[in-house]
Amino acid sequence: MYIESSREIHLANRPQGMPVKADFNLVSKPVPVLEEGQVLIKNLWLSVDPYMRGRMIERASYVEPFALNTVLSGGAVGEVVESRHPQFPVGSKVSSMNGWREYFTSEGNDLQLLPKTEIADQAFLSVLGMTGMTAYTGLLKIAELKEGDRVFVSAASGAVGAIVCQIAKLKGCYVAGSVGSDEKARYLLDELGVDAVVNYKTSKDLQTSIAEACPEGIDVYFENVGGDHLEAVLNLMNDHGRIAVCGMIGQYNATSPQPGPANLAQIVIKKLKIQGFIVFEHWDGYAEFTAQMMQWIAAGKISWKETVHNGIEQTPDAFIGLFNGQNLGKMLVKLA
Repeated sequence: MYIESSREIHLANRPQGMPVKADFNLVSKPVPVLEEGQVLIKNLWLSVDPYMRGRMIERASYVEPFALNTVLSGGAVGEVVESRHPQFPVGSKVSSMNGWREYFTSEGNDLQLLPKTEIADQAFLSVLGMTGMTAYTGLLKIAELKEGDRVFVSAASGAVGAIVCQIAKLKGCYVAGSVGSDEKARYLLDELGVDAVVNYKTSKDLQTSIAEACPEGIDVYFENVGGDHLEAVLNLMNDHGRIAVCGMIGQYNATSPQPGPANLAQIVIKKLKIQGFIVFEHWDGYAEFTAQMMQWIAAGKISWKETVHNGIEQTPDAFIGLFNGQNLGKMLVKLA
């Protein structure tokens, strides 16, 4: 087949504070004719993720910043629609980091064949992809979760947080989390079996609300938010508690340096372990993770939610929605 052009999203400006649609451009680009050893991929699902906001700032970090006026990259699941590569026949489903575009060509070294399974393709962008791997790694490897731990999760209804909550419950822990709406609170309590929930938007005093949700203190904190959440939790941690720092979405759109917690002395007083992590540094454990996660899914022990936008042109809206709390579970863009 011959595809003449592909639409893709470019970064037009480096966002100042909250990203807006004017920071992105929808651009049409020609699709080159395949050469020997190449495949043409039609993306079916795109992932938008909070970490991408950091890559829109021109600064040194663990990954290069996005370039202006160039297609953005993110997680994607696609289908091989034309092939001149023996390992990727037409019809194969693949995952890649070549999202935010409709089509792309590849020599195969940046593709991962999806296993044949009854689980929906887009699960490899959420529960069986980077999202689930982040939850699994942060909770079990970084925070060294133990049976009976008292666990608190910020942004607990998000793509990562909801999986963290479920794994912690499977491991026999008391689990509480924070969310930004009553709908999200009901989801955690009624569907995921979380023990207690704090709505931080209606709480008059965050530390008091978290203390009421965690009457025996906190052994493990899975940090997704930062700011007031971190300061409140530090005061409530039990001795020798562990904090896995996955992200700090509350600060991603700040336009000036934010004040740090005033109570960092709690780290020494309570002998706390705090460790940040980037999931890509732990990808050698992906096979172990998928084997365990697929067992849990098959047994009906893990569920997940999706918030879906339709069409490549909706990708910026989906991304911006992450910072307005518009997603329940994983935020995705469907192209097919």
